[in-house]
Amino acid sequence: MGVFHSLYHQGFARVAACTLPVTLADPADNAERTADIVQRCDREGVAVVVFPELGLTGYTLDDLRFQDVVLEAARDALKAFCARVEACKTVAVLGLPWVVGERLYNVAAVVQRGRVLGFVPKTYLPRYREFYEPRHFTSGRHVSTTVLWNGEEVPFGADLLFRAHDVPDLVFGVEICEDLWVANPPSGALAQAGARIILNPSASPVTVGRTDDRMLLCQSQSMRTLTAYVYAAAGEGESTTDLAWDGQVTIHEAGRLLAESERFPQGERLVMADVDLALLRQERMRVGQFGDGAERFRVVEFALEPSLDDLGLLRTVERFPFVPDSFQTLARDCYEAWTIQVSALRRRLEASRSACAVIGVSGGLDSTLALLVAVRAADELGWSRNQVRAYTMPGFGTGVESLGYAHRLMAALGVQAEELDIRPTARTMLSGIGHPYARGESVHDVTFENVQAGLRTDFLFRLANHHHGIVVGTGDLSELALGWCTYGVGDQMAHYNVNAGLPKTLIQHVIRWIAREGKLGTDLPEILNTIVSAEISPELVPDSGQGVQSTESFIGPYALQDFTLYYVLRYGFKPSRIAFMAEKAWSDLGVGQWPVHYPEDQRKAYTLADIRHWMTVFMRRFFATSQFKRSAMPNGPKIVAGGSLSPRGDWRAPSDGNARIWLEDIEQNIPQA
Repeated sequence: MGVFHSLYHQGFARVAACTLPVTLADPADNAERTADIVQRCDREGVAVVVFPELGLTGYTLDDLRFQDVVLEAARDALKAFCARVEACKTVAVLGLPWVVGERLYNVAAVVQRGRVLGFVPKTYLPRYREFYEPRHFTSGRHVSTTVLWNGEEVPFGADLLFRAHDVPDLVFGVEICEDLWVANPPSGALAQAGARIILNPSASPVTVGRTDDRMLLCQSQSMRTLTAYVYAAAGEGESTTDLAWDGQVTIHEAGRLLAESERFPQGERLVMADVDLALLRQERMRVGQFGDGAERFRVVEFALEPSLDDLGLLRTVERFPFVPDSFQTLARDCYEAWTIQVSALRRRLEASRSACAVIGVSGGLDSTLALLVAVRAADELGWSRNQVRAYTMPGFGTGVESLGYAHRLMAALGVQAEELDIRPTARTMLSGIGHPYARGESVHDVTFENVQAGLRTDFLFRLANHHHGIVVGTGDLSELALGWCTYGVGDQMAHYNVNAGLPKTLIQHVIRWIAREGKLGTDLPEILNTIVSAEISPELVPDSGQGVQSTESFIGPYALQDFTLYYVLRYGFKPSRIAFMAEKAWSDLGVGQWPVHYPEDQRKAYTLADIRHWMTVFMRRFFATSQFKRSAMPNGPKIVAGGSLSPRGDWRAPSDGNARIWLEDIEQNIPQA
């Protein structure tokens, strides 16, 4: 229980990148400043920190690199640096020139606890425009040897991987500056062989627009290699004879920018971030293209002995992993989600040679979005909107407000709107099966609810037969995950389900976006915004004074359940790990961004106890009771990168599974208070 809040226990690792003022040709001074930063990183719980290329001497020495006094001073400075950081668990990667035999190399020294774990030479030496490195250095591309340092043999070569034997998944490799800019960067092979962190000590002078190039390279390389890419460029103190330096420092993870410093610094700039090693491992397992070529690398092991205290978490954990925070990205995602739905339904209507689309409209979120999709598909097919046949089917629990929403929505869209009261048929069925409700008793059990849900779908299928159309389903990804749907002849079934790939938390934003941008009718925005703000309810039980039947009070807040769904479906994380992240995202209303247009009155915070309770509900329903419904789900498009639950697509699981080991993880590893 005591390690629950430890970032290292939960599969993260703290990394850092630093640029700092360099004094040219004064390795002792540079080593002193660098050691100060490493000691600071050690106090902050950093696993590994990278400094700029040739940082002990300065990059811009040109022919001074051949001077024996400079080379000897660099070796002495490294020895002094090692002595200063002897008590530091943080691994430091710093640059200096190094002679092996009669050849000079541009190397990165990897140092921990006062020992050099290895030397990594630069592979690709630039010779274009302002660069003349081949004049001084030899490429380390095919070097694989050892060198004597402080009385011990130290691995030397570009074939080195560094692995912490006491931190699962903490494996890193080093490439230097230009190595990133070539057609086949060494980091590709390092990642293939198991490196999950790539450290790049760089010099990289600045010109107009170059920072964008660097950022794009770091982002794209971290994405294609599924690594955390930690980059530090030279800045203040380098010679400006013919060049300028901006000290760009960034940390990316699988294409996502986690941290960056301001450019053109005066003084040191240190950035830190907690990279998600477990996420990278899970992504790689799914890709299945990593793990080759490890035999070509030498592995240097070390002990990190990370702190298991609560160090916080230096990264943003989004409250809504299915919903982007930024306005532009959210608008793009809403447009793409709706367009995917419309395109998919249009194709299905064409392929099935349907004369119409049949849909049940409750006045709730899901049926509203499905109806909007059907209307747009009809418009694109050149159909009359009367070919969208919409039915509102009041039952025993249908509220006056929601029924009114349904009628207003259908009228605003100009579809063929009809009301079909299912209550007479439901009474007949309840009487036929001997249910107590038919005898006047107020028994509102699951049979009572499912009779209504099943009849609605039964009517829709027969109406589709009668009018030569197909039934457009309305159930969403969140409901499928929790099994919150009636199996068979119920809302689990349709001819085509346009919402099956969309979680509830994103559906709200898609509807808000359509209200602003959809251009489906002038009267539409008001009713759409009203529907989005209403309580989510199945409306299957009559209101006996207790208020509207609330879905979320029974199966949990969709905000929390969608959070859990994302990390179960996309990454397969343990419940305790998801709970750790959920607490970071949801425990404080004022921390982090909320999606644009998210109502103030709906913003809530959740305690770890809340998270634990509703996660237990999720795990039991997802793994133990609901898979048989997903195994027979109808066709529908995958929409979000978080995944889908189609048995023909992202999720294949046994219907006879159980949730025991997930529930045990909750019980044993998530604190109750």
